[in-house]
Amino acid sequence: MVSKVQMKRAPVSKKLLTLRSISKSHAHSKTSIILDASKYIQNLKRKVEEMNQQMIASTETSTSQNSFPVQLKVEAGERGFQIKMFTEKRCSGLLVFILEAFGELGLDVHQARVSCSNNFLLEAVGTINDNPSADQKDVDVVKEAMLQAIQNWSEVTQQQEQCKD
Repeated sequence: MVSKVQMKRAPVSKKLLTLRSISKSHAHSKTSIILDASKYIQNLKRKVEEMNQQMIASTETSTSQNSFPVQLKVEAGERGFQIKMFTEKRCSGLLVFILEAFGELGLDVHQARVSCSNNFLLEAVGTINDNPSADQKDVDVVKEAMLQAIQNWSEVTQQQEQCKD
């Protein structure tokens, strides 16, 4: 017959084995497994913090007069430029300004995904004048054009809001 103590220990032992597996611990004692899991969690926290710092470093924040935060990332990739733009609020009309900037740059968009419902998300891959070999100077030019498009949109939006008042 199985005692009450054994019935209580079984779930704990099973959870310790799961914890040992997740944290890739080779320990056998409960204390060592928990210590290894704690170290594993600390390591994960450190990695998350590093990733957040990298994202902050690679993300430019543009703010206009109404403190409109935009995350923008432009990189040179194998197939040209990769452009990622995100705002947490809905931006009616921003896509038009972005597409106009693409046209002014001569940027041929090969692939794009856009969401304009509750927030604004743009992910695009393109080349300038069908030149897939983009250098850092071109990345800066594209980034500056995107920031200018955001600024232009913001100014027009503010003017429209002032006219409504």
